[in-house]
Amino acid sequence: VQLQASGGGLVQAGGSLRLSCVASGRTFSIYVMGWFRQAPGKEREFVGAIRRSGSSTVYADSVKGRFTITRDNAKNTVYLQMNSLKPEDTAVYYCAATPRWGAYDEHQYDYWGQGTQVTVSS
Repeated sequence: VQLQASGGGLVQAGGSLRLSCVASGRTFSIYVMGWFRQAPGKEREFVGAIRRSGSSTVYADSVKGRFTITRDNAKNTVYLQMNSLKPEDTAVYYCAATPRWGAYDEHQYDYWGQGTQVTVSS
């Protein structure tokens, strides 16, 4: 499956952005979709994930209550709605796909998008 992330940009602290990730290739709905991010000089970290059906999500503590992941299987798209953004949210954001629910480590994901830059100014 090929993944294409978009929607990044520059936003002031307290603002919002919505990232999208469109999948092509193999059947999108069979995959758990995750979002990761990597800040300069830091390792890539798990942001959150959503079940195949969209019925359940899980988030890192750092974004819980501010970020929301949804998916539209008819459009082969997963979204990351980011509200109340903070400067520490600045990173390249990646979408990724895995057949495994409960996968929080990047090595458990089989397919990756190219990343989209999110910059939050103070």
